[in-house]
Amino acid sequence: MLSLRFPISFDNALITPFKPRPSRFQTPTVQSLPRLSSSLSLPRATTAGVVLKEEDRVLSNNRFAPRGDFPPDGEPLPAGLRRELMPRHVAVIMDGNVRWERRRGLPAGSGHEAGARSLRELVELCWKWGIRVLTVFAFSYDNWVRPQVEVDFLMNLFEKMTSSEIDSFARDGIRISVIGDVSKLPNSLQKLISDAEDRTKGNFRLHIVVAVSYSGKYDIVQACKSISQKVKDGLIQVDGINESLIEQELETNCTEFPYPDLLIRTSGELRVSNFLLWQLAYTEFFFVSALWPDFGKAEFVEALISFQQRQRRYGGRDL
Repeated sequence: MLSLRFPISFDNALITPFKPRPSRFQTPTVQSLPRLSSSLSLPRATTAGVVLKEEDRVLSNNRFAPRGDFPPDGEPLPAGLRRELMPRHVAVIMDGNVRWERRRGLPAGSGHEAGARSLRELVELCWKWGIRVLTVFAFSYDNWVRPQVEVDFLMNLFEKMTSSEIDSFARDGIRISVIGDVSKLPNSLQKLISDAEDRTKGNFRLHIVVAVSYSGKYDIVQACKSISQKVKDGLIQVDGINESLIEQELETNCTEFPYPDLLIRTSGELRVSNFLLWQLAYTEFFFVSALWPDFGKAEFVEALISFQQRQRRYGGRDL
């Protein structure tokens, strides 16, 4: 499970490259995508196609529901998709790189390179189709138990690609945020991440949230610790603790839309693997048997169509 727009290596691991501008980072086996155009502002739109209880509307500030007003220069949507029902936040567990290369008898790393191509295409489509947030599981906190040689390889790869992509992100209106226990990352990588976040924090066309050394359980634990300290310091009262306060303490507070509308997981696995446990409370899931390197535009369209056909009631009833 790793990296901004670069491959990662592990069975059952989630690869994750950041992507916007293609040709800055190429490997012999990875085909680059067309360059993104300049960024545009994305006006807020009205909620469509969902049913929410009134109290849920207030609590979530309408962040659970899709919005439908997207940039006019975006790529026309494929047949069957409705612009007003597009999810605002898509989360992805990219799984199956190693299995992909082993089944083909390819050298180690080939699956990660192919997976990087899939991620580039996905980011490109999110950028064009008006999806506001893409969260990718890059490297799980649980993956630190992997062989050190694999971990070192991934950290080096992450660092190299982050360094080569910062300028592209800044130019293409893409904001980058990294969530997880970054204190465990090499110091040089921590600095690169900080620089990338600072340089792109004013961008709004697409927000890519990369989960590195991330644990959904720990995310909730650290939120509880922070709130407990505030109670101890007299900043808040116990009666003042609510869902909204907890949400503010979760690591996804970096984005305007912390709750994914849609979670996609590839390779046929049917679990969330300690990913965004609080945030996935009302997320629609889409599991696909394709290994991540085989996940492309057709599979993404299938996931989006499935999402748009669902009834999202949030505990309520149809009106």
